Formats: sequence, C-alpha cells, structure tokens
Amino acid sequence: MRPQPLAACLLAVLLPLGAAAQAATAPAVPAAPAAPAPPPAAATPAPLTGSFDNGRVLAYTCQGCHGITGYKNAYPSYKVPKIGGQTQQYLSQALSEYRQGKRKHPTMQAQSMSFSEQEIADLAVYLSTAK
Repeated sequence: MRPQPLAACLLAVLLPLGAAAQAATAPAVPAAPAAPAPPPAAATPAPLTGSFDNGRVLAYTCQGCHGITGYKNAYPSYKVPKIGGQTQQYLSQALSEYRQGKRKHPTMQAQSMSFSEQEIADLAVYLSTAK
C-alpha cells in the first residue's frame, strides 16, 4: 500500500468540504466600501541645525588639503578650493552633491560618504566661520 497518494487524495477531498462547512456557519457580512485614504502629507524634513563643536572635530581631516594655502593636487593638477568662510548653504550643498555623485572627485566622494546628514550640517556650521 502507498500511504502518500492515499493521504493526498483524502486531503483533496476533505479540504473543500471543510471550507464549505466554514462558509455555511459564518454569518454573511456585507463588505463596506472602503473610505478613500487621505493623501499622504508632503513631508519636508526640518533643516538640520549643526553643532559648531562637532564640526570643529570633524573638520580636522579637511585641513589636510583645504587648510594649506596654495595647495595643488598632484593629478589631475588643480588648486584645492578654500572652504573656510564659505556659506553654510554652499558647504552643505557641495558635500551632499558629492555624496549623490553629482560632483565628481573620488576623494571628496569618499569623504562625503563617510558623513551623515547631521555631520554635514555640523561641518557647514564650523567651516562657515573658519577663515
């Protein structure tokens, strides 16, 4: 005797019978029309407030290139821009664009990827006051 095919046949016969019995005993409830969901509110994140002290700590690595007057990159050859004293908006935008790949520079893309949005705001606060 082959128990598996027999068990499969019994299940195939008994499952529809059980479902029919449940449907007969369950009270019929008319389906209420679903109320339309309200449209999601456009969530605009509040602008981050940067921490001057944390920005000062984080900017330590920036000084290696941006803190040297007249510093030039070896390859490709270009002057490294001065970032001290730039506006908070510019600094935040620039770092965010490096993170998103909109600005192309391997070192800056790697640096910006290591910062959170809060840390970018912290850097912007500190660097905007640096001279």
